Amino acid sequence: MVQAVENLKDKNGNKVVPDHLLIDAEKINLNIPQLNIIKGDAKCHGIAAASIIAKVTRDRQMEELDKIYPEYKFAKNKGYGTKEHVQALLEYGPIEIHRRTFLKKILNTQEQMGFI
Repeated sequence: MVQAVENLKDKNGNKVVPDHLLIDAEKINLNIPQLNIIKGDAKCHGIAAASIIAKVTRDRQMEELDKIYPEYKFAKNKGYGTKEHVQALLEYGPIEIHRRTFLKKILNTQEQMGFI
């Protein structure tokens, strides 16, 4: 989110610094006033719209990654921790696009269940 805010530009390519940020439940480390709204996507049209844009963008990225890494079936699971995705992770191992927090959660669960 910090990177997204720091890279904001207007239609002419000029850097834009927002006066205020509305953020879904998070606090980000920027010196810009911000309002952190729990369940913000349900309470704020701007956060809801940003959430939809982010989801559509991520889904499209997963479809492209599926062409490169078909064994993970990203086009089908969109990178979510489905049983099929977890099985692929255990069989093929993680790749650079896997979030470390996601992997930690998956691997800890697998260890607790005695799979690793």
